[in-house]
Amino acid sequence: MDYIRFDPGEAGVSGAYDLDGLFVRLGYAIETIRAKRVVIDTLEALFSQLPDPGILRSEFRRLFRWLKDKGVTVILTGERSENGLTRYGLEEYVADCVILLDLRVSQQIATRRLRILKYRGTTHGSDEYPFLIDDGGISILPVTSLGLNHAVSSRRISSGIPRLDHMLGGLGYYEGSTILISGTAGSGKTTICANFVDTACRQGKRCLFFSFEESAPQIIRNMRSTGLDLAPWTEQGLLQIHTSRPSLQGLEMHLLCMHRIIETFKPAIVVVDPISNLTAVGSGVEAKSMMTRLIDFLKMNQITALFSNLSHEDAGLQSSSEEILSMIDTWLCLRDMEYKGERNRGLHILKSRGMAHSNQIREFLISDKGVDLMDVYLGSDGVLTGTARLNQESLEKSNALARQQELQRRKREHERKRDALESSIGALRAESENIDEALKIVGEEERLYQEALLTGRADMAHIRKADIARGTEEVPQDIPAH
Repeated sequence: MDYIRFDPGEAGVSGAYDLDGLFVRLGYAIETIRAKRVVIDTLEALFSQLPDPGILRSEFRRLFRWLKDKGVTVILTGERSENGLTRYGLEEYVADCVILLDLRVSQQIATRRLRILKYRGTTHGSDEYPFLIDDGGISILPVTSLGLNHAVSSRRISSGIPRLDHMLGGLGYYEGSTILISGTAGSGKTTICANFVDTACRQGKRCLFFSFEESAPQIIRNMRSTGLDLAPWTEQGLLQIHTSRPSLQGLEMHLLCMHRIIETFKPAIVVVDPISNLTAVGSGVEAKSMMTRLIDFLKMNQITALFSNLSHEDAGLQSSSEEILSMIDTWLCLRDMEYKGERNRGLHILKSRGMAHSNQIREFLISDKGVDLMDVYLGSDGVLTGTARLNQESLEKSNALARQQELQRRKREHERKRDALESSIGALRAESENIDEALKIVGEEERLYQEALLTGRADMAHIRKADIARGTEEVPQDIPAH
């Protein structure tokens, strides 16, 4: 590293001017360390005292040709002029590659951008690329570096809410898919995200949580009120929570920071809560460009992404998320339902690509025991939630109890009637038996009477020595039969 000092008071032009002294100095330095790369910063320091354009052009060509003859790769820096790309208007013509750096300020937010103006012998991107300079070096995420050639997975991952998994075909989201949760403020978007993260961490998956509204301690504290404790996962290194205000930097800087953190941490799950805040630092087109590149990057790395979006009641379902709706695989909508002076939460699935899913609106409950989805409850006025549902359930239970009691009363009355009827039948059966018994007695008496009658006739005939009367069965022994 060599520092060359130029004092404007000591510089002057006399006779023919050339850079032979610089060539000798550079040549000695290159040969001493066998250099393969040379950086000259900046060209203005070499030529600022030369007012003659002819000398400038001649020495520029000599410098570039001399460096090429040395076989070294050279980077030269130069300042932009007010009306052109370079100060002298010649550098971009003699160089093989020209890279333009720009610091742009929009809505009081500065963003560095890079553009390749030319690169001889190659096809190169000509768009503007944002880049970031920090303690990790320089990061560049080209706009055109991502496409739709990513792989897809058929594996499923739980949402952390069993009844929501059931609505999603019984198995949850697809791994590597993109999920959007949209809803009004306080509808429970962050809670759904936290349940998803907690379940993934329990399975040993690494999760990355980007928050633009709450600090990490606040998120952990608030989730404890719903029965979730995320602190153990942060302590074990399975969960990282990165928080910042959207106005901290531009959209491109946010994208580059997220890109770098994801590549370093290598998570299986990425949560961005909420993406609607990013539109405050950029236009709709810029937000769509940023989210498109983020979604493509996550899909290419088979990372499951969960985004939340703040919507407004008077803006409809799409609101500020309309720029990325077509790229979302699964879209959950949380809504406030007002009925009889009470507001309750409802959840339904607007779309979920590649799976059969429920189309019903479920009441979404958050308590200190966690999250639950209630069964659809239809009343005369439509879907009932909250107190209206509880009152209707209580009324139906009362009606059911009354019907049960009426049924029991009717059963008892029927049993009494049946018992009375059986008693009557028993009395009639006993009376019939008595009649049968009386008839038997009369029949026996009649038989005995006939026997006595016959016996009397036979005795009389025997006494009278008469013939045996017809119909008798016995014949006297002393009377011969005829």
